[in-house]
Amino acid sequence: MRIPEAPTPFAKLWRKYTGQEGSKALIKVLSAGLHAAPDGQYRHWDTLRHLTPPNDLSVEEWWLTIKFARTAMLRELPLRDPSGTPFRYALPDPALQLLHHIDRHASGQVAVAEPVTNPATKNYYLVNSLTEEAITSSQLEGASTTREVAKEMIRSGRAPRDRSERMIFNNYRAMNHIRAHLDEPLTKAFVFEVHRIVTDGTLDRPDAAGRFRRSAEPIVVQDEIDGSVFHTPPPAGELEGRLTALCDFANEDGDGGETFTHPLVRSILLHFWLAYDHPFVDGNGRTARALFYWSMLKHGYWLTEYLSISRILKKAPAKYSRSFLYTETDDNDVTYFLLAQMSVIKQAIAGLHAYLKKKIADLQTAEAMMRRHHASLNGRQLALLSHALKHGHAAYTIEKHANSHKVVYQTARTDLLALEAAGFVEKTKVGKEFHFYPVPRLADRIKRFQ
Repeated sequence: MRIPEAPTPFAKLWRKYTGQEGSKALIKVLSAGLHAAPDGQYRHWDTLRHLTPPNDLSVEEWWLTIKFARTAMLRELPLRDPSGTPFRYALPDPALQLLHHIDRHASGQVAVAEPVTNPATKNYYLVNSLTEEAITSSQLEGASTTREVAKEMIRSGRAPRDRSERMIFNNYRAMNHIRAHLDEPLTKAFVFEVHRIVTDGTLDRPDAAGRFRRSAEPIVVQDEIDGSVFHTPPPAGELEGRLTALCDFANEDGDGGETFTHPLVRSILLHFWLAYDHPFVDGNGRTARALFYWSMLKHGYWLTEYLSISRILKKAPAKYSRSFLYTETDDNDVTYFLLAQMSVIKQAIAGLHAYLKKKIADLQTAEAMMRRHHASLNGRQLALLSHALKHGHAAYTIEKHANSHKVVYQTARTDLLALEAAGFVEKTKVGKEFHFYPVPRLADRIKRFQ
């Protein structure tokens, strides 16, 4: 990946255009109109320099108008680079539009498909989404296990067989761990525990789990092909103080004070902050994404549990990396990363709705096919399968089936054993009675049934 061309620092541009020779050009720039995101695009200099400027401006003059507009909007963060320069962010119109969209679709009374809100089925979709995030988050950092194998491992509960499976299993454990600690403040111990979970059994040096990297463990972020260095994290000696500042920022409640940080913005900034500091020898990305989920859920974005941001990032990893590079090469402006991540969240929400829409359509198709073609099934069996299509983890017993349909025990027994023989349900003995459970992929089984 190519490192983007850095623009002339704003302070230097300012000096150039406020000097005697540049004063006329400055008047021209200011009269041209100031826009932080022309055409709704928060462009970096590396992109802008290839475009045709408006109003008879030079490319540099156009860039100066944009930087003027952005500078007035930028808000300083407690995060600093190693030289002490603060990171800042703005909320231009594209960011406000994305914030509004995500606020409407990921928190509060969200209008979402019934399977997610139905207590009988929502855990199935939750487990599926946690599994998907665990897989793709690990694949972003090198895990190579196929999705099918990984899902089989998590759902069956079997032990991981190699490092890739271990990474995925660890991520799944970490996602469940953060869900169990949403009421707690963020602390160094909590961050270390999350890191310990995501790296368990995957590090070349096992003792590096759950602790800062040391001075003798230098680390850089670089291109895997040509070795180009994209980012050199702060020195190890600063990590204690930097993590304390990160936790303080995460735990601000937003009430009172002179400034307010939108909770979604705060969550994304936590992701960026930990990834920028790179406090660990490995597993920084996975830990950063876990902290993002923790913060989103803590602030009431409950639908986040069902989203996989890593699935979107995996489709376009260069965009993810480029948003970091844009920030570091343009006066520590984190807005690039904010906009990129907001766009990812919006795509993940759309993906969830599309997935649920398809699943509901599949269920409706299977139910219609079942009632139209399966003449061998009686009305009681059809009713049970209709219920099972919508409640994939329901348990049925002979006695309950008999009571529901007002039939004798033997008739109910015959119904359920026939469904088992047809491959629609599986029988398990629980205590002294049999429980019948819908088979996995029941809708597909119904479609194939002759």
